[in-house]
Amino acid sequence: MREANMAMDDAADPRLPLLPGARVARDPARAIKRGPSRIPPDVVAANQRERLFDGLVQMVALKGYPNARVGDICQAAGVTRPAFYAHFEGKEDAFLATYRHGTGVMLGLMAAAFHGAGDWRTGVRNGLDVLLTVLASVPTFASMAIVEIDGVGTAARRERDRMLSRFREFFVSAPRRDQLPDELVESVIGGIYVSIYRQVAAGRTESLRDLLPTLTYFALVPFLGHEESASELLPSPESPATSLPCGATVPMPSVGSA
Repeated sequence: MREANMAMDDAADPRLPLLPGARVARDPARAIKRGPSRIPPDVVAANQRERLFDGLVQMVALKGYPNARVGDICQAAGVTRPAFYAHFEGKEDAFLATYRHGTGVMLGLMAAAFHGAGDWRTGVRNGLDVLLTVLASVPTFASMAIVEIDGVGTAARRERDRMLSRFREFFVSAPRRDQLPDELVESVIGGIYVSIYRQVAAGRTESLRDLLPTLTYFALVPFLGHEESASELLPSPESPATSLPCGATVPMPSVGSA
């Protein structure tokens, strides 16, 4: 677990991107200060975009995608409607941009844990540990990206398919990989996703890491066999990664323009 914990410690570095929904969008510390000094436009735009990511995640998790209006997102983020439309064409475009950014952050953390391990088996376990811990630490993002995405439409389903296809990289170096069909890897990835979906949809997001032994076994057994993979079914140790700063629990935003 040392490699995974190192990767998660890196995730706490404030210089690294945070998962959308992990911060209060209307935190006064994030507001653009008015005054005589001119703030570069790109800094203002980046600040607005990040706050809109957080506001969208929080509103979609609170109201559901169909009921979360652009006005709600703007109020949660403390950003005006004209500023919203300067960044996005509409609610769906904003959702997709937030989804791409958030899943990119998540996959980056997983890749760091996977490639930092000494062997493929440990890398898979560490990567899954990071995935489950990160999602559990930001339940609003998990709800938005895993459950609410179903109500967005065709473009969102394509984005989800592209995201899932990126998980194939974790199986390239698997033992006996060249002896097994590609469909097997797709089935493993799909099975892991469905297990996570069921947990999040049932409102058990905070307990996602309980799935780690089963999902690790499921990912390993086609390549290592039952006997070598069975030890993964034993209870896993507690991980300090569960208190990620990048996954700090935040209250739902109050509404009101700023």
